[in-house]
Amino acid sequence: MRERDERVELRDRTKRFALRIIRMFSALPQGEVPRVLGRQVLRSGTSVGANYREASRARSTAEFIAKLGDSLKELEETAYWLELLVESNCVTAHQAGDLLKETDELTAIFTSIVKRLRSSSSV
Repeated sequence: MRERDERVELRDRTKRFALRIIRMFSALPQGEVPRVLGRQVLRSGTSVGANYREASRARSTAEFIAKLGDSLKELEETAYWLELLVESNCVTAHQAGDLLKETDELTAIFTSIVKRLRSSSSV
């Protein structure tokens, strides 16, 4: 039962993350650079939860790990676009700080799950 609760919490957490990304995108200043970078972070940041939901329907441990790997790739990409938004002065470090922190935390969680599953199976 505990694993199921953890999966539900992680599903909800990735959805909250996506909603925060959407709100940040909506608040970006007008201009080509903020919109181009914003669309990229919007796509990758909202894909994290979608991939996690697909993982939860995996037919095997290997498929679950692969989908978590997709979530990890999207998290890494999200961090990149957030960093570019900050470094190009489209948003302040303070504005992006919580999202970057959540990106790091989700990355650590997914990495831990993948490592645990790989060590407990022959994947």
